[in-house]
Amino acid sequence: MPRYIQESDFIMVEEGFVARDLMEEIINDVSQTDDRDAFFVADLGDVVRKHMRFRKALPRVKPFYAVKCNSSKGVVQILAELGAGFDCASKAEIELVQSIGVKPENIIYANPCKQISQIKYAARNGVQMMTFDNEVELSKVSRSHPNANFHVGSGCSDPKAYVQSISDARLVFEMASEFGYKMRLLDIGGGFPGTDDARTRFEEISAVVNPALDLYFPEGSAVEIIAEPGRYYVASAFSLAVNIIAKKEVHLDGSGSDDEETDPNKNIMYYVNDGVYGSFNCIFFDHAHPKPILHKKPSPDQPLYNSSLWGPTCDGLDQIAENLQLPELQVGDWLLFDNMGAYTVAASSTFNGFQQSCIHYAMPRAAWDTVQLLQKGLQQVEERETTCAPMSCGWEISDSLCLTPTFAPARII
Repeated sequence: MPRYIQESDFIMVEEGFVARDLMEEIINDVSQTDDRDAFFVADLGDVVRKHMRFRKALPRVKPFYAVKCNSSKGVVQILAELGAGFDCASKAEIELVQSIGVKPENIIYANPCKQISQIKYAARNGVQMMTFDNEVELSKVSRSHPNANFHVGSGCSDPKAYVQSISDARLVFEMASEFGYKMRLLDIGGGFPGTDDARTRFEEISAVVNPALDLYFPEGSAVEIIAEPGRYYVASAFSLAVNIIAKKEVHLDGSGSDDEETDPNKNIMYYVNDGVYGSFNCIFFDHAHPKPILHKKPSPDQPLYNSSLWGPTCDGLDQIAENLQLPELQVGDWLLFDNMGAYTVAASSTFNGFQQSCIHYAMPRAAWDTVQLLQKGLQQVEERETTCAPMSCGWEISDSLCLTPTFAPARII
């Protein structure tokens, strides 16, 4: 079985590691130089935990990761190593996942509006599973696929939406059967939350999805079930550190106070070296509201000022946050942001010539041990078609890995 990621692809860290530890090390190193560029720390162990959690909560569903959410190579590599499939929306995304060795049967071309040349590219490269949502698109694809696809919407907050969609899908399957066509693949889409502070917890969704699947698509119905999680896997895995490169003081009454250090009318605009044209594009495209964490802990008696954060482009749209109550910060200080993995890296640009923030990948040793155990289990699936081998590694929620044909490579029949 191919290996998609090696120890040389990340920084191995010991148990008890948190992203903030590595960020602190990097900040200490770069603070000795003038190159205080913004950077990400990606905790691949968090991705591993999310995968184990998904497998435990939705045992009948194989995840096909939505590459559009975060296409960074380390994420694609670790998910391929874990045996996940990939939801690709374009030729470029298909090329990305196949470049590391992912088999075409583990790719779904999940874009309902496909360019003809890219459909041909997918066909030439063995990608058979596709989605469509209208007759014109189906005729463009030119042949039927055993595929019934629905998507409840990114960041879905109502678990009942999944139940209704699964029920509707059952009707579609029955309609197809009346025409003599047997559908064999159900895609329940995405929309799963990626952070613990989301309005709906992942387990709340799985608690309604599993009974609905058992009711409408019971085991033995010869229907393979997949999903397209995106933010679920990566949102909480990425943290971002930015550096203050400039500041501007604005006085609301147009004049300064005799004691500017305690002037209640003083507003401070801080400019940092990443913005909405870069990693904070999630503000526009994902309706995110990033909140900064101060790298330096302020003293309790420091006055707070109404503050705003701006990106480096000086474009009036390049605003990260406003109406923040912060102590006065200085050029060269760092600000940290958690939960920056979803819809940040993928759409980041180099507008105005500003570089994209680099990514430092980290893997806790215990998580890597879990990956090795799971890799052995997947090897057994390929060799024997089915196995159920307990592989408790004593780490987090891994418990035991029961591998069934549901997680064997998908095939079109």
